[in-house]
Amino acid sequence: MRFVHIADMHFDIPFTSLNNKEDLGEKRRLEQRNAFKKVIEYIKKNHVEYLFIAGDLYEHDYVRKSTIDYISKLFDEIPNTKIFITPGNHDPYIKNSYYDTYEFGENVYIFRNSRIEKYEDENVNIYGMAFTEFFMEESPLEKLSLPVSNKPNVLVAHCDLNGAKDKEGFSYNPILESKLNSLGFDYVALGHIHKNNLENTNKIFYPGSTIALGFDELGEHGMIVGEILNGNVNIDFIRLDDRKFEEIELKVDEFSSKEDLIDRILNLNLDDMDLYKLILVGNRNFEINTREILRVVSRENVLKVKDCTKINYDLEELSKQKNLKGIFIKEVLEMYNKGLCTEEEYQKAIEIGLDAM
Repeated sequence: MRFVHIADMHFDIPFTSLNNKEDLGEKRRLEQRNAFKKVIEYIKKNHVEYLFIAGDLYEHDYVRKSTIDYISKLFDEIPNTKIFITPGNHDPYIKNSYYDTYEFGENVYIFRNSRIEKYEDENVNIYGMAFTEFFMEESPLEKLSLPVSNKPNVLVAHCDLNGAKDKEGFSYNPILESKLNSLGFDYVALGHIHKNNLENTNKIFYPGSTIALGFDELGEHGMIVGEILNGNVNIDFIRLDDRKFEEIELKVDEFSSKEDLIDRILNLNLDDMDLYKLILVGNRNFEINTREILRVVSRENVLKVKDCTKINYDLEELSKQKNLKGIFIKEVLEMYNKGLCTEEEYQKAIEIGLDAM
């Protein structure tokens, strides 16, 4: 049996982190659609029998009916492919959700319960469950045991492998990898983590988000294509996202002014399609204003500049000087030692003060 495995498409996500560049958020939404169309075209061309969508197909709070119509029409183009969707924490199966009210084609099967369901097909047994809320504290997989079968067993699940609670105290179907591996599935199609784990050796895979959603999702994004034959699984990864989010570190030690730094950025060899975050590191010899740098540079694909530098002064030595600089540094240092300002505020005050002098 041949299959395609995708997850975490997040249709109609706002892309708020891209809104500082005109129309880029809207472009990414169009690129989402294009990536999904590539999935369908691949399935049509290669006569793939199964499509597994492991959650977060869309954003419950933002998705439009026109987007659901678009998805459904593409599903209709592959009537001979059986499509299995396991709703995730961003698109849970809840009352009045599109999963609850929309009539998808006959080839679409949506898991509707937070308990494990089993779909028996002529070639494979497919197991899955749905998020029926925006979180899932305990995984029903903990109590699952597979009956003996002469057909392959596949699990489609949106879950947090080896996961802990998030900063707000919520869990998202957490399951230990060792437990999941012991269940004996021939293939486990997971979603929720936006980075793929193609190096895994135990048939448990995340494809990652189908397209990158931000700078916490670097590198290539796409889908897993695979085949289960005689108990063996062969998989491949196909890139779908034409863009990549990339980070570039720039050491500022060699620059004596912000003009030197800006000139270096303007002459960086950047791929026109990719989106970049510049991380400034090292000891700086001048004040850095990241907003000003971004405005002056004005390169369409440079979206963020992060300042991780430190001021290049021997403050202890300067504080001993019997002049205005020494008095100023000593006063600010005393405020910092008394806890009246943060280290960042302390360094910024020193930098601005010494530049002014």
